[in-house]
Amino acid sequence: MAIEHVAVRKLSEQYSAIRSLSEKLALKLQSEDTIIQAMPDVSPPKWHLAHTTWFFERFILREKDESYVPYNPQFDYLFNSYYEKIGSYHPRHSRGVLSRPSMEEVYAYRQHVNDAILHLLDQYHDQPPQEIYDLIEIGLQHEQQHQELLLTDVKYNFSCNPLLPKFAETNSAKRSPLKTETAFIDIEGGLVEIGFEGPGFSFDNERPRHKVYLEPYRLASHPVTNGEYIAFIEAGGYDQPEHWLSDGWATVKKEKWKHPLYWRKTEDGWYTFTLTGEKKLNLDEPVCHVSFYEADAFARWSGKRLPTEAEWEHACERLDHAGNFVENEVYHPTAEEEQTHSSIKKAYGDVWEWTSSPYTSYPRSQPLEGALGEYNAKFMCNQIVLRGGSCATSKTHIRPAYRNFFQADKRWQFSGLRLAEDKA
Repeated sequence: MAIEHVAVRKLSEQYSAIRSLSEKLALKLQSEDTIIQAMPDVSPPKWHLAHTTWFFERFILREKDESYVPYNPQFDYLFNSYYEKIGSYHPRHSRGVLSRPSMEEVYAYRQHVNDAILHLLDQYHDQPPQEIYDLIEIGLQHEQQHQELLLTDVKYNFSCNPLLPKFAETNSAKRSPLKTETAFIDIEGGLVEIGFEGPGFSFDNERPRHKVYLEPYRLASHPVTNGEYIAFIEAGGYDQPEHWLSDGWATVKKEKWKHPLYWRKTEDGWYTFTLTGEKKLNLDEPVCHVSFYEADAFARWSGKRLPTEAEWEHACERLDHAGNFVENEVYHPTAEEEQTHSSIKKAYGDVWEWTSSPYTSYPRSQPLEGALGEYNAKFMCNQIVLRGGSCATSKTHIRPAYRNFFQADKRWQFSGLRLAEDKA
């Protein structure tokens, strides 16, 4: 993580720009919206704003700035997420009971920490020691992760309200969708390398770059669409156990799943809830809000499979990062196709793509030292890797080696799928 390669602009400017996006998103909400936690997996927007601030305060200011005075020492308990090495923390499932501090105080907390960080950078003329630079950079990457979580969590919270509130007004795609049929692209495989290498930021779970042997395979040119997924539903896919993993079938029966999250069937056809309100389902958009179980079942029903994460990265690592990201302010996967010459389309943005790979460490991988070692490594159990980013991801946050991960039953994220198959 060398400074001269990472900073396109001054670190203080990067800090202010990324931090301000969180507030820009939150300002679209009413005060009453900011405390809701409709299920344990989501967090209230107010908590996201405070926790990302706590991260800078706890790991940088309290450790590296002797002159820093904490805004409120009790926040060290309230807004620690899961760092056991630091100390105890407020239970995740109870974040929605925190009516205090108020949003006004949370914004004051953010300003207090922002002022202290910018003052620290000013002391070093925007060129702090490498250790402080690296901590600020991981804090900014962490903030971008929570910006995406803020959007997915707000969407789930709003979907539980019979009024189906809008987070934002519709920002329609500027280009007409291209009606391109899905094709399967031949990829030779062989002994390849995956993982992050070179200048720039990466999380510890993306390193080191290492060799993997891949049999020849074929990867779909496009993510699976809503129309393709409806064919699975109408063929009785949710009622046929032969397509499902055992745990997946048990989950389908327990949860009574019949379609992706946020879908609703009416006499007029399918509708879906979005961050810009409920709308008629566009059959050409990538299907999203499906679990790994659903993605895997669809692939089996189709006579295909999900790609491994190594296959996905090998096929997509040299592609343009053009796509539908949070900067587009659409907040929903679109049918429009980026104008690239690649045969593999929409790999980045729109929807995270489930792979078949369990989330485990790479060979010779080393977690970060200290409490930050808990950032990724402690979750390497019972989770599945997703790749590519979504419409809620920042374009500056994603990269080919980026590994997202969730449990197999989770579907409140913008998660979709792309099919693969063995090459004959």
